[in-house]
Order: sequence, then C-alpha cells, then structure tokens
Amino acid sequence: MMKSERAQLETREIIGNLGYRMVRGVESALLGQRRAVELAICCFFAGGHLLIEDVPGVGKTTLAKALARACGGEFRRIQFTSDLLPADITGVSVWDAKAGDFWFKKGPLFGNIVLADEINRSTPKTQSALLEAMSEKSVSVDGSPTKLPEPFMVIATQNEQERHGTYPLPESQLDRFLMRISMGYPTPEAERMVVSRKSMADPVNDIELVAPPETHEAITAAVDAVYVDPEILDYIMEIVNRSRGSDLLTLGVGPRGGMALHRAARALAFLRERDFCLVDDVRELVIPVLAHRIIPANGGFGPGGSRRSAERVLSEILSEVEIPI
Repeated sequence: MMKSERAQLETREIIGNLGYRMVRGVESALLGQRRAVELAICCFFAGGHLLIEDVPGVGKTTLAKALARACGGEFRRIQFTSDLLPADITGVSVWDAKAGDFWFKKGPLFGNIVLADEINRSTPKTQSALLEAMSEKSVSVDGSPTKLPEPFMVIATQNEQERHGTYPLPESQLDRFLMRISMGYPTPEAERMVVSRKSMADPVNDIELVAPPETHEAITAAVDAVYVDPEILDYIMEIVNRSRGSDLLTLGVGPRGGMALHRAARALAFLRERDFCLVDDVRELVIPVLAHRIIPANGGFGPGGSRRSAERVLSEILSEVEIPI
C-alpha cells in the first residue's frame, strides 16, 4: 500500500465515528450538558463560531477547554474588559533595533479555540476587531493580512442577566456566530456527581485527543459531502422566507442565516454518523442558528426577553411550515 493511501485510510478510520467519540470525550468534563456539547461540536465541525449566553459557573470555559483538548488545538482565553484595545487581541508590530525592522507579535487570537469571555464588556471598536478574524480567518495589522491557524473557532460568552457597563453586540457581529446557545444548569443527578467528585484535578486533562489538526481538512470535506435532499433545502428556504414576512418580526433571517442553517444541518448529520441530512436535523437547529439573527417586533421585556420572544416566533413558524415527507 502506498504511503498516501495508508494515510487516507487512517484518516477515514479516525473520522468514521468521530462524532460519538468527540461527544463522549467532551461530555466527560461537562456532566449533564449533552445538548450544549453536541451543539458546540456541531459548530466546530461546520467551521463556525459559537455564542454562549448564560449565568456564571455553568461550564462555559470548561466547554471551550474540553473542545480544544479533544481536537488537539491550542486554547486561548481573552477576558474582554472596557479598556481592552484591538491590538491587545490581534497583535502588534514591534520594532527590533538590532535587526532594524519590525516583527509581528501575535495576539491571543492566534489560537485554535479562542474563548472571548464576556465579549459584551468591551467597546464596539474592540468587538469589531473580531469581525475580520471570524469571517475571513485572518487579521490585518499595518495593512497586511495574516492568516489565523486552522482550525479556528471563537467561543464567546456573555451574561444576559447582567447588563450594567456592557455594550450590546450589534446585529452585524451577532450574524457572524453560527449558533447562540444557553447551557443552563445541569440535572440534579449530574450536579451531584460533579460535587461528589473525589479528585480536585481538572477533568479536562483526562480528555483524549480525538480529532488531531491534520484531520481538519478531511472533516470539512466529509461535512461538505453530506447529502441534502432538494425538499429539505426547500424546507429551509420556506422557514427563512416566512421569517421575512412575519408581522411579529422587524428583521427576518438574512441570506447568511439560510446558508448557516444548511451548513449546520450537514454538520449535525456528520456528527451523528450519517452521510445524509434529515428534516429533524434542520428542526433541531432552527432556534440555535436563527434566533439571534432576527428582531422581534415587541422587543421583549427583561433580561433575555428578546431572545425568548425570538424563539417563540421561530417555534410558531416551525409549526406552520409543512414538513416534507
């Protein structure tokens, strides 16, 4: 067997049941958070970015670290504050007197899994520094673009209960996130297991490497190869079009939202070890993929009110759109 053929065979074996092994590994550090784990891994497989809105202490940082561990990527954490500058995250050119030239000192964005903690505590100028990185997977310093490593995923967090001293993310930046999720508290049984753990060691350290960086291209190709029936594609487009014509919304789903739902549905099918997409894949992802891309007409009331209103409208649209047989 040729060396290249052997390498291709080994890659196929690695990604054969990758979804199951990734979920099992990451979930071992986040007991009782199966749905959040699956959606985060789905987002990773789709090559997208994730926004987590939740209260402190439910495992947002652990999720990011566990995902980085499972994919063999470099984990970077950025604590967003009001005095954080764009150069603090992208990097800066530094003058080297001995060499007589500038050299680029990379910022913390140059990681594989980047946790943007409390992203809404930073100013819009710094928030916007993420836009190019998230959409182009590169940063520009002194007019020169520099590519970010592959894979590259931003996991941003914000506390929806605490708004004092924060800067709400604009729609243009929200649209850059493939999904927005809320982890919630674990089940009582799972929380009991976490509290009663005898070892104080970080459970992330026990997670095995499942998807090394060299398999990233093969994963992307496998997701691209997932078959989506034309009727399912029509179903996605009907959901998108219904949102644009709804009297309950002042802003419907844009074209990027339809593409995101299509991509995420294929990634979820791959995670569940299928090479074809089901209607259930689409229905399961409508709220996490589309809810942050729409604006309810009533605006919602109280912390998280707008999010809950958006989710209710999407649920109504799902109940009205005919499911293809």
